Amino acid sequence: MRWLMLTLLVLSALEIGVFIWIGGLIGPWWVVLLIILTGIIGITLAKQQGIETWNRAQLSISNGQMPTAYIMDGICIFTGAVFLFTPGFITDAVGFLLVLPYTRGMFKDSIQKLLKRLVENKTIIYKKW
Repeated sequence: MRWLMLTLLVLSALEIGVFIWIGGLIGPWWVVLLIILTGIIGITLAKQQGIETWNRAQLSISNGQMPTAYIMDGICIFTGAVFLFTPGFITDAVGFLLVLPYTRGMFKDSIQKLLKRLVENKTIIYKKW
């Protein structure tokens, strides 16, 4: 929990610094417009990718296959959408990387290893249905 709090504090400070820096270059109203625009584009893209992933997962299940890869895609898309909904250029960049299918693969293995470690440490409880 300490790492999460420290990360949020540092990320917030970095975002404020980037806002000030970009605002000095292009003006504060353009920064506000860019924040709104990236939020709208990001959430629209996340919704489209989420629906597409959901449909592929359903097709996989109907073919009798486990949709493991699609579940990881869904986790990445959801996390990316949260980052895109949060105002800031750094979080938007990470959000777009998580939502776009071409760059999502960079994060899938790391997230899967993190989830496995959380289950092994009993931070997340895994129950078979």
